[in-house]
Amino acid sequence: MGPEKVMGPEKVRRKILAISSGGGHWVQLCRLRAAFCDCDVVYASVDPIYAEDVPGQRLYIVCNATRRDKFALPVLVAQLFLILLRERPEVVVTTGAAPALIALALAKLVFRSRTIWIDSIANCEHLSTSGALARKFSDAWLTQWPQLARTDGPEYWGAVL
Repeated sequence: MGPEKVMGPEKVRRKILAISSGGGHWVQLCRLRAAFCDCDVVYASVDPIYAEDVPGQRLYIVCNATRRDKFALPVLVAQLFLILLRERPEVVVTTGAAPALIALALAKLVFRSRTIWIDSIANCEHLSTSGALARKFSDAWLTQWPQLARTDGPEYWGAVL
């Protein structure tokens, strides 16, 4: 009988979907990358050029629908549903806006993922429309401005930028 192979506990990497719209939302999401270092991260956003910001990572591109673009919304919902079905993230993290809100709602209601909404730092006087709506789909509902935090939410944990 040879030596026994000792097996340590395997470290399970938490699967995260990090999603945002373009511009400042994407910049803020990328600032969180270091926090995901021990996780299996999948990104989603609206512009293929963002692949340069997440080399070696999976990046899904979704249409950039807004609440004013009612014809693009069904396409966006279908795209996000397929991403969530394929990836099955344990956690969905977003810095906004509309595409991310829909992803958050689908992830919470259909796939039972944990969800984190971080409202954009651009919203220093009040939450964004998407941010206000995100409350009912968020396990952690956050603002980046201490003056916007309330006892019943959103919470302030600091700023990304």
